[in-house]
Amino acid sequence: MIRSMTGFGKATGSAGSNMITVEVKSLNSKFLELNLRLPAVYKDKDLELRNEISKGVERGKVDFMVTIEPAPGARKSAFNKEVIRQYTEDFAALKKELKLTSLDYLSVIMRLPNVLNAEKSEADLKEWKAIETLTRKALKEFNDFRLKEGKTLQKDFEERIASIKDHLKEIEKIEPGRIKSIKGRLTKSLEDLEESALVDKNRFEQELIYYLEKIDITEEKVRLRSHLSFFLETMKAPESNGKKLGFILQEIGREINTIGSKANDAMIQRSVVGMKDELEKMKEQSANII
Repeated sequence: MIRSMTGFGKATGSAGSNMITVEVKSLNSKFLELNLRLPAVYKDKDLELRNEISKGVERGKVDFMVTIEPAPGARKSAFNKEVIRQYTEDFAALKKELKLTSLDYLSVIMRLPNVLNAEKSEADLKEWKAIETLTRKALKEFNDFRLKEGKTLQKDFEERIASIKDHLKEIEKIEPGRIKSIKGRLTKSLEDLEESALVDKNRFEQELIYYLEKIDITEEKVRLRSHLSFFLETMKAPESNGKKLGFILQEIGREINTIGSKANDAMIQRSVVGMKDELEKMKEQSANII
């Protein structure tokens, strides 16, 4: 069963007064390129998460992001009100003691220590457990998305393989007429040359046999059918084999090109062009398979 390299997964949950969101998305890449964006307090968990994600992702350019925000209605003040209140009382007492007429102490207070609430500096075990659970949920949704996309690609491949087989059947219908036409032209040429005493008849027959062997496409047709069947078998295997499918498509292309170069017939060339068109579309799609 083939799987697409393009995927998306998202899971949300809560821990304490915070909302946690985990997102995973990926694009095409020959290898695994993993980019993690975590809150600073969980940077030490980077390697642990990479190992967990790598097990289920395999290939692709993957972006993994964890965001933590206050839950609605649980907004945390940026100011430490208790500290500001204490500073204000101290300044008021100082103003009274020194009998100052004016003192703008608020601007001074805002520059003093502990006035602003610092970001959380220590990891929360309950919160981390929630992140682990949400990561597994997001990865499951991500892989389900890839599998669904893979089924769509598989259906498309099956239709294009069927189209190539139809073109091959057309070639097989045309081929007897092609052979007859070529033989007719060669016979006419031979009759014209028989009038010349300079022609070595035995050598000419040898060259004729060699030429007929060179334009025969029987082996190419057999190999092409074999490659098409092998592609379908590989595509339906339990594991996803994107690279292997790419190699098989190269072999399919080689046989189609050889048939085209040997064709010597306009109608066969038309079918070859049709097969090449389907093949190019398959190559583009195969770049998106794990």
